[in-house]
Amino acid sequence: MIKEHILKFILLLIGAAILFVACRPRKPVVTEQLKTSVVHAEWTRNMVLYEINVRQFSEEGTFAGVESALPRLKELGVNVLWFMPIYPIGELNRKGELGSYYSIKDYMGVNPEFGTFEDFRALVEQAHEMGFHVILDWVGNHSAWDNPLTTEHPDWYAKDSTGKFVSPFDWTDVIQFDYRADSLWDYMAGAMRYWVEEAGVDGYRCDFPGLVPEEFWFRAFTELNAIKPVLMLAEDEDHSFLLERAFDMNYAWAHHHLMNAVAGGKRKPAALDSMIQYELKRYAPESYRLRFMTNHDENSWNGTIDEKMGEAQKAFAAYLFTIPGVPLLYNGQEADLDKRLEFFKRDPIVWKETDLLPFYTKLVHLRTSHPALRHGAEGGSYETLRTNSGKVIAYRRVKDDTEVLTILNMSNKPVRAALKDDFASGNYKDIFTETLVEIEKGRKIKMDPWGYMVLVK
Repeated sequence: MIKEHILKFILLLIGAAILFVACRPRKPVVTEQLKTSVVHAEWTRNMVLYEINVRQFSEEGTFAGVESALPRLKELGVNVLWFMPIYPIGELNRKGELGSYYSIKDYMGVNPEFGTFEDFRALVEQAHEMGFHVILDWVGNHSAWDNPLTTEHPDWYAKDSTGKFVSPFDWTDVIQFDYRADSLWDYMAGAMRYWVEEAGVDGYRCDFPGLVPEEFWFRAFTELNAIKPVLMLAEDEDHSFLLERAFDMNYAWAHHHLMNAVAGGKRKPAALDSMIQYELKRYAPESYRLRFMTNHDENSWNGTIDEKMGEAQKAFAAYLFTIPGVPLLYNGQEADLDKRLEFFKRDPIVWKETDLLPFYTKLVHLRTSHPALRHGAEGGSYETLRTNSGKVIAYRRVKDDTEVLTILNMSNKPVRAALKDDFASGNYKDIFTETLVEIEKGRKIKMDPWGYMVLVK
C-alpha cells in the first residue's frame, strides 16, 4: 500500500512538471531571417505617420476641415498623412447611416460627404508645400455590392456554388474579388496609378492585402515607383513575405497586443524586449514595422487608449517612439481621444487641450530629427540594459556619436531604478524637462508609477 502511494505521488510530480513546462511562456522561434529587395524612398527614413479619419476629424467632416488643421499638424511634427478611404461608399447592404469607408463604390471617385476631387487634390498640394507626404487607404480585396464593376465585369468577383457573390468573413456590406481575372489586375493597377498621377498621393496603406496575390502587389509597387518613389504599407502581419519585394512596411500587431497585455498586468515588462529581439532576428534590417497604440479599428471596435492602458499611456508612448519601427498617431490621440469614434455615422473628435499635445510633440520631433532613430538599416543599434528591477526596462539606440537612452517604470508602483551596466554612464539631456541628467551604474533614480525618461546626447 505504501509503495502504491509513493508511486502515485511520483506520477503526480511528473505530471505537474510536464504541465509546468508546457504552460511556460516560450520565446518565438526564428526559423530564418526574411530578406527584402525593397528600396525605400528617402523621405520615409524619418517618418511619423498620422492617420486621418476625414468624417470625424473636424466639425465639418470635410477635406477643408483637414486642410485648415495642417498648420497644427505641422507644429506637432508628423510628416506623413494617411487618409482613410475617401471614395464613394456603397448603398446596397450599407451598414449604419453613412456606411463603412471600406465599402468602395467607385475606385476613382470621391465621397461627396468629404468634398470633390479638386478639393482633395488642393489638400494634397497644400500638404506637399508644407513638407508632408500623403498616402491613401486602398481596398483591393473587396468592393461594395453596387460598385458598377459588379455588372460590367461580374467575372472579377468570387461566387459560391449557386453563382452568387460572396462576402469575405462577416463583412456583409462588401463582396470578394477573384484575382484569377487578369483584366482585374489591369484595372486595379491603373486605379492606383490614377491617384498618384492625378492627385499626387505618395503611396498607399493597403487594407487586408493577404487575400490578394503577392504578384499583383509587386506589379503595383513597381508601376507606382516608376512614377515616383512611394510608400507601401501592408495592413498585415501574417503574410510577412509581402515585405520581400512588394511593401515597405507591415503592421506590428503582435507587439501592439503585447503592449496592452503588459499595461494590464497580464504579461511582464521583459516580454517587450523579447518581442523586439525576435523581430530584429526575424525581419530584414531594411524592413519597416508599423508601431501603434491605437488606430481606427482599435479605437472604434476594441476600446480607447484610456480603456486599455489608463495611466500607462505616456510610458508606452515614450517606449513606442524610441524602439525600432515607424510610429503612428491616430487623429485625436494628441488630444486625449477618450471615446470610441462611431464608424458608420458622424461623431466628430473633441479637440481638448491637454498635456498630451506638448508631450507627443516632443516625441515626434525627437523621432524625426535624431540620427539614432532613423528607420531601417540607417537607424542606430538597439541595446538592452540590465536594471535592478523586473518592473523597469532600459535600452539605448546608438548611431555614431549620438545616443538615445530610455528608462521606463512599467508598473503602477513607484520604484528606485538603477542601471547595472556602466557603458551607458554619462551626461544626457532629458527631452521633457530639458535638464542635464547624469547616469551612473548603480545610482538609483526615483521614478513615479509608469514613469519615463528619454535622454539624449
